[in-house]
Order: sequence, then C-alpha cells, then structure tokens
Amino acid sequence: MANKLALQTRRRARLRYQLRIKSAGRPRLSVFRSGRHIYAQVIDDAQGRTLAAACSLEKAMRDDLRTGADKDAAVAVGKMVAERALAAGVTKVVFDRGPYLYHGRVKALADAAREGGLSF
Repeated sequence: MANKLALQTRRRARLRYQLRIKSAGRPRLSVFRSGRHIYAQVIDDAQGRTLAAACSLEKAMRDDLRTGADKDAAVAVGKMVAERALAAGVTKVVFDRGPYLYHGRVKALADAAREGGLSF
C-alpha cells in the first residue's frame, strides 16, 4: 500500500506531464498550500526562473488577514500574484494545482488571479 506522500507525488507528476504537453510554452501558475499559509508562483520552465511570486507570509498580508490558511488569504494571494505577473509582462499562464483538488482555497486563488488579469 502506497503512503499518502507517494500518492501525492504521483498526482503531481501526472499533472505536470499533462501541463507540459498542453502549455505551448506558457509559464505556469503553481500553487502550494500548507496548514498555515498559501503560496503561488509564476514559473517559466523553459528558463527555470520564477517570474512572480506571492504568499500569505508577506508583511502586508499578515497585518490585514486573520490567518494565512483561509479563503480570504487565498484571494489576497491570487490578486497579488496576478498583479506581479502583469508587471513582469505575463498575461497567459497554465494553472498548476499540484496534488490538490480544485476547490476551496485553490479555487479561490485561481478565481482571484483570473479577476486580477491572468488568463488560463
């Protein structure tokens, strides 16, 4: 029986493979969520660089948010990463949800990034 980490790793690899096939050279918006915070990065895999990043640990967000682990924090991070990506000249991305299901905080972050101007 495979443990939880092995199953997550397989899910993540399966999703990244599909993204690589369908991305057509676009950067990916990668999401990581922990029990206390949520993180988002816009990554250019061709160059191996992070173009924009945001997380709920940043000073501006810590003061405004009650906690970094709820939907409000995910919305704030989504808007901030979209704003920073647009400043870096990125408008189209592919969404990499990682091993997480597309609901809750992950969906809130994606919707906020779309509202912020990113298209995926």
